[in-house]
Amino acid sequence: MPTSLHSTALDDLGTGKAVVLLHGFPFNRSMWSDQIEFLSAHGYRSIAPDLRGLGENRSDDEVATMEDMARDVAALMDELKIDRAIIGGLSMGCYVAFEFIRLFPSRVRALVLAGARAEGADKAEKKSREQQAKRVLEQGMTHAIDSILQSLLSPRTVAEKPDVVSRVREMVASTDPRGAAAAQRGMAVRRDYRDDLPNISAPTLITAGHEDGVRKPIDAGSIQQGIENSRLEVIDKAGHLMNMEQPERFNQVLLEFLKSVTEARP
Repeated sequence: MPTSLHSTALDDLGTGKAVVLLHGFPFNRSMWSDQIEFLSAHGYRSIAPDLRGLGENRSDDEVATMEDMARDVAALMDELKIDRAIIGGLSMGCYVAFEFIRLFPSRVRALVLAGARAEGADKAEKKSREQQAKRVLEQGMTHAIDSILQSLLSPRTVAEKPDVVSRVREMVASTDPRGAAAAQRGMAVRRDYRDDLPNISAPTLITAGHEDGVRKPIDAGSIQQGIENSRLEVIDKAGHLMNMEQPERFNQVLLEFLKSVTEARP
């Protein structure tokens, strides 16, 4: 059910082993609605918070770092009395997940990385993110909707799934420009996680959209090579937002992984 703890808006549904799902940019927790319902129906407690400055979790921060967001997740778990959880993220949510497992490795039962990249931001990316942050503060989010739809959704989704297009459009349009700018600046100063990968011992599922326009298979493949106890699944007919574009297939892959983890470990 939707709820709020202090300043964190979240969905929390079901009982059982906890799965915390971290959304991408510039979205909110509603991107996980299909997974929240599915996992709760299959014996898991599924939790999706709005990250700092996004969705209903408003903030006046000028920079919202990935470490800030990871510590927010840890504080949320404390409030919910959850010691350990499966931590999952998509896109920006993966950066937060990388930070979380770096800071709190004992609290991660398993890791799910969808549309992930481990590299830090180079000079060109930092410049681009600062330009985008300034533009969104000046012009709002409307100007970004069409480019986001074209880059993050597969052409098939844009042509054949108007409901998904509508959901993405609505999420972007409702995003607070201040939160979007702060997240852009936070991603610009993120760590390079490549050296952290060999230290990740938690079972890890890596998923990639076959038609992803912003994360290529090489990104997912390099992460799989870096994390010893990991597996890679490519979601066909999907772009970057694979959990929304192909929810049935994504959910099946996710459930198979969760069962392998929770049945093998206490």
